[in-house]
Order: sequence, then structure tokens, then C-alpha cells
Amino acid sequence: MTTKSAAIRPIRSYVTRSGRLTDSQRNAIENYWYSHVIEFRNELMELSAFFPQSSPITLEIGFGMGASLLKMAQQEPRRNFLGIDVHRPGIGKVLHEIVANDIRNLKLVCHDAKEFLEFGLSEKCLDRVLIFFPDPWPKKRHHKRRLIQTEFIDLLSSKLIKGGTLHLATDWSPYAESMLEILEANSCLRNKFGAGVYWEKPDRPSTKFEIRGKRLGHTIWDLLFIKTT
Repeated sequence: MTTKSAAIRPIRSYVTRSGRLTDSQRNAIENYWYSHVIEFRNELMELSAFFPQSSPITLEIGFGMGASLLKMAQQEPRRNFLGIDVHRPGIGKVLHEIVANDIRNLKLVCHDAKEFLEFGLSEKCLDRVLIFFPDPWPKKRHHKRRLIQTEFIDLLSSKLIKGGTLHLATDWSPYAESMLEILEANSCLRNKFGAGVYWEKPDRPSTKFEIRGKRLGHTIWDLLFIKTT
């Protein structure tokens, strides 16, 4: 018999991996969590209150082990960065590096991105959103679990300021085509490089998934869209 709670269980775009923590990751979570992780409280919050400087905010959704997020935060000290992921080894790794390198413009969230965006963030509070190599869920029956869906892009768009950017990347051709179709259908977003065009020379650090994909002979597709209203 199906319970009411099971019937309304949301479809997740990720599978929570337990992943063994290293000693340094465990130590970082135990000691630095409350200093650098923003807790989801199911209420709107003012993101600028969590950073020592008032600067534009870049959000990366699904940062994995955080190599590209850490690199960007260090290369752009005048910009604030927020990373969302549910993978605790990645959270621990980034926390360790934040403290080891005295990175002050980076905060983390360990929660479902959809819920955090919908119930935790006010409209037009983000300057840039990055989603690099989300799970493509290649089997047709799993397409409903893909992160990039019309409703999610509508939600993301509402959180971007006018002129803000949305940068996506994937190494899965069918997902790239789906992403492009969904983004171009959003009336508040404009493809910076023209209708149907991907970003040929993207300005971003390489990621672990990108390097692995190239090693397997995969083509990389980047998309850059601008919020117009």
C-alpha cells in the first residue's frame, strides 16, 4: 500500500552517495561546518549577510569535489561564490581547502538545490549560475530526473538579476540538445552567441568530469545565456 508521503516524494536529480570520508574531510566537517556552510531553514535569507564583502554572487550547483569552484573563488576575490552539493566528501574537501587557503569569498550549502532556490532565496539575488556536467540520466525512463527541466530553468531565471548569466556544460550530446531547447524556450533568457549556438571557447576551469569525458573522446558543449528582464 502506498503511503501519502511516498506518493508525493519529489523526483531527485541526484543519488546521495555515502562515500568514505578521509580523515581531513571528516575533520573539516566537524570543525568548519558552522563557519562556512549555510544551513537551509525553509525561509528566505539574505545571502550577502553570510559574506564579509558585498559583491556579486556566483552560484555553482553540483560542485563535486570542488576543484573548479575553489579555483574560481581564488581567481576572483572580488566576487562571492556559493556552492551547492549533497556529496559529503566533496563538502569536506572544499571546507578543508577554504580554511587551508584562507578563502573568504566562498560558502557552501549541503541541501537539495531545487528546495534551496525555491524556499531559501529571494528573486534577483544571483549574478551568475553555473551548472557543469550534471548527471545526464541517459536512459529515457530516467529523463524525468534530469536537473535541467523547464520548471527548474524558470526557477533559476527568477533568481538571476537582469544581465546575469547562466552557464551550463555537458559532454552528453542528447542532453546538450535538450538543454539548448529548454533554455531557448525561456522568454527571460537570451543565448549570448545566437539561437542554436554553443559557446565554443568557454571561460571556466576544467572539471574532473570534463577531463574524463575528453579522455573517452566525448565532445564538450557549453551554453551561455543572459537574463534579459
